[in-house]
Amino acid sequence: VLPYFGDEDEFHMGFHFPIMPRLYMALRQSNTMPLVDILARTPPISKTNQWCIFLRNHDELTLEMVTEAEREWMWQEFAPDQRMRLNLGIRRRLAPLLDNDVRKIALMKSLLLTLAGSPIIYYGDEIGMGDDIWLSDRNGVRTPMQWNDQMNAGFSTADERKLYTPVVGDDVYGYKIVNVTDQQSYPGSLLWLIRRMIAVRKQHRVFGRGDFTWVSCDTEQVAAYLRSSPAEQLLILNNLSANTQMIESLLPHWQDGVLYDLLTGAQFPVYGGVLALTLTPYQYLWLAR
Repeated sequence: VLPYFGDEDEFHMGFHFPIMPRLYMALRQSNTMPLVDILARTPPISKTNQWCIFLRNHDELTLEMVTEAEREWMWQEFAPDQRMRLNLGIRRRLAPLLDNDVRKIALMKSLLLTLAGSPIIYYGDEIGMGDDIWLSDRNGVRTPMQWNDQMNAGFSTADERKLYTPVVGDDVYGYKIVNVTDQQSYPGSLLWLIRRMIAVRKQHRVFGRGDFTWVSCDTEQVAAYLRSSPAEQLLILNNLSANTQMIESLLPHWQDGVLYDLLTGAQFPVYGGVLALTLTPYQYLWLAR
């Protein structure tokens, strides 16, 4: 991929395809090692270029950049039905891939928005849209945006028979249940949660431009890392497991003081450069001084 960036005069940004399946591996295995490994193998690029990171897009979840054993494992875990597979990938949307579990979806968004790179969010994933594996080719993940619970999900006033792809109408992900209008009116919705995350990210330049460093917390079930710049340093914690995790992290440069979560305002004391806290299942924290 590196030659496509040229001498800072060709690609400005390039999709980081290898990290995407490893995010799902890390979550399903409750282990950071797939992420640690792929980031260690990621080559450095110029400060004027950037990696794009993503969870899903308009094509299949490509598995071209994993081993054959890893591909078979991903298929078994995330696409047990043959209709869910396409080429060397998986044609499913984010919410179905994550069991429609808001905790898992939010955790994956936390990783997406805090790892090094520029995050890309595929339309509909901000409200937890589903897919239609009965449609051909890649159309199953390209159904109309579900704006409201009205005709054609508010996407078009055309006769439904003239739509290129039918709207999703099942009992779990159908537009009567999952749509923008409903989630806009409910502050506890996935849409509001992701809006909050994006707003906080935009307030801290270190997410887009800062350095990335792994932090030890005595368990591989928690992805802990620093995002650092001369102006700011943030500690990010992501519990990848369905179990409560008690962690201790050594933060020698921070000594005594209090860290607060950028998303909720919750406070956590640091004593002698050590942060000790408990993370609930799939909890994430974006900590600042």
